[in-house]
Amino acid sequence: MHYTTPNSKVGSIFGTTKEELDTPVQGSDRVILVCVFVLMMFGAMAVYSSIAYFAQMHGTTAGALVAGHMVKLAIAFIAMILVSKMSYTVLARFSRIAVIFSWLLLFAVMIYGDLVFGARRALSIGGFSFQPSSFAAVALIIHVAVLLHEKQGYIKDFKRAFLPILIWVGATCLLIGLEDLSSAALLMGICIFMMFVGRISTIQIAGLALIGVIGASSLIMSSPERQSRITQYVSQITEINSTELESAEGYQAQQAHIAIARGQLMGVGIGKSTQRDFLPAPYNDFIFAIIAEEYGMIGSFGLMIIFVVILIRGVAFIARQAPDALGTLMALGATLMITLYGFVNAAVATGLFPVTGLPMPFISYGGTSMLFAGVMVGILLNISKYNRQIQNRFYNG
Repeated sequence: MHYTTPNSKVGSIFGTTKEELDTPVQGSDRVILVCVFVLMMFGAMAVYSSIAYFAQMHGTTAGALVAGHMVKLAIAFIAMILVSKMSYTVLARFSRIAVIFSWLLLFAVMIYGDLVFGARRALSIGGFSFQPSSFAAVALIIHVAVLLHEKQGYIKDFKRAFLPILIWVGATCLLIGLEDLSSAALLMGICIFMMFVGRISTIQIAGLALIGVIGASSLIMSSPERQSRITQYVSQITEINSTELESAEGYQAQQAHIAIARGQLMGVGIGKSTQRDFLPAPYNDFIFAIIAEEYGMIGSFGLMIIFVVILIRGVAFIARQAPDALGTLMALGATLMITLYGFVNAAVATGLFPVTGLPMPFISYGGTSMLFAGVMVGILLNISKYNRQIQNRFYNG
């Protein structure tokens, strides 16, 4: 199996075929670095504000939990730096093995995983909790980019191009979706968009989207808990005074809305949230509601602007100026994974989406998701070193 390096003659999906230079021509993208650092600091303050009640209920202190959160942030930051030093073509060589290994972990979590809120999503090994779905998502995104890059010569061929990609995407999303439908749906959406950019036939992409909708519907119908979340969501947008909001199914959404309403424009002040004592998991799934309460519309809007900057920088600059199709597609997938998780978390808190369990990257309390968000940023930073426009200017100059 052959992978092109940034100095080889490759056909970019944007049409560039010039020979690229062998070494990076610039440092890592500083805009992305600054945005991630701000998110990490913002997240540490938000976790400290939202985790006090949880700490009290578990016989510890907010300071101890925040210290643990800072350690996880440090690990994610180190992973980000290490990956940024590693050529993205090296990661591509191990993508197939990584996906297969993630399947084994996903099977293991279904059998031996910790049962939390009716779902098995994490494995406990030596006192540490690990979510294989985060690893599987990263591995799949890289492997889809590799497959699309390899098959550009016959990308419209159903059997040689689309079908192999469908097998990898379908199997991974199914294994994730059995226990974590929201993560599987988001991952499927990212893969579909990558396939669209990678010039897969629109009809074939539509077929994959249809398969995804049918699969998601089947998983929803097989789970009373998922059905109740959808029913509650429909009720809250069709009848604001619905009793669904007062029931157990609608309690989370109701408390999140109260938190956002209390924040108004300027917020109630850092550390002065009251809804953190009522919201389930205010330090994770609903951390955006606490941010909106304490920092107001201005603070929460500013947080979303940071994710928008990462999205624009990752797509319009890093992905577009990558030296080859592999770099473009990997940068695109990494950017979408980082930003869409943030947007969906905010959409759930504001009632735009049904309740899910998706964390906000670098903001929510957690370990596995934060670690692999760091890996995704590291990939972006590495690709940003090979700016095609600067390389061509230097090469021609």
